[in-house]
Amino acid sequence: MVQITINKDKCVACGKCVGICPADIFCKGEKGEILLQKEEACIGCGHCVSVCPHDAITHSLFPADKQQSFSYDDYPAPESLMTLIKARRSNRAMTKKPIPEEMLKMIVEAAYLAPTATNSQNLEFTLITDIDKIRKVTSFTISTFYKIRKMLANKVVAPVTKLLMPKAFAMVPMLDRLKAEFEKGNDKVMRNATAMLIISSPKGDRFGAENANLSYQNASLMAESLGVAQFYTGFVLTATRLNKGALEKELGIKGTICAGMALGMPQFKYVKYPIRKDIDFTQI
Repeated sequence: MVQITINKDKCVACGKCVGICPADIFCKGEKGEILLQKEEACIGCGHCVSVCPHDAITHSLFPADKQQSFSYDDYPAPESLMTLIKARRSNRAMTKKPIPEEMLKMIVEAAYLAPTATNSQNLEFTLITDIDKIRKVTSFTISTFYKIRKMLANKVVAPVTKLLMPKAFAMVPMLDRLKAEFEKGNDKVMRNATAMLIISSPKGDRFGAENANLSYQNASLMAESLGVAQFYTGFVLTATRLNKGALEKELGIKGTICAGMALGMPQFKYVKYPIRKDIDFTQI
């Protein structure tokens, strides 16, 4: 069980812990002193320890060696961060050069550090650097879609499909090209990716997709800052939804795949970014 104590000698009753705790574990007493309530509701986020300016809170999950001081002065300037966000792009032109191990570790760590609903921290990360296994991912994706392609192009079904599902029917030639290229040794799904990061969540987790995609965003920005090419593996993810559990079994993943990214060293880098349409949002 989580144990939390307040050092009365250090506490100045500033109330920051009261305001920051998402589980309302801290409260102010009649005399303004800080009190604890329903400690069993703690989600282990560590906000209380992080916000206390006088180290008055002791938390069993966050001993001194698990606390790291920092300065906001070390943050990147807002303009620099905005440039990174604007310049980040999917880059599918990759070399076969392996990504340095240290870079891969930083990308995975960035993914791991993303917030999760109720601070569950229950995402699982599978980093694939075995090229044969990456090809298996592509093979699974193409074979899954090709089963649908056969159905779409069936002589009996095709006229109806073309009328009612024109976008789906339009994918038939593209699927044929993907399959033909793969048989020639050209992987048009994962391109020349030398690594793939798969983010999965426990089966039935209602926030799994949201958590995984927050995690992906962290990893994507880190990859961009390191000069590593990356793109979101949406085609693969769609295949996992169409053939539930199959790729997880193939790769030995216990949970459900919710996000993924292909990674590789770029053949070239972008030198400019296009200006998007003006922001259209509603403020109420």
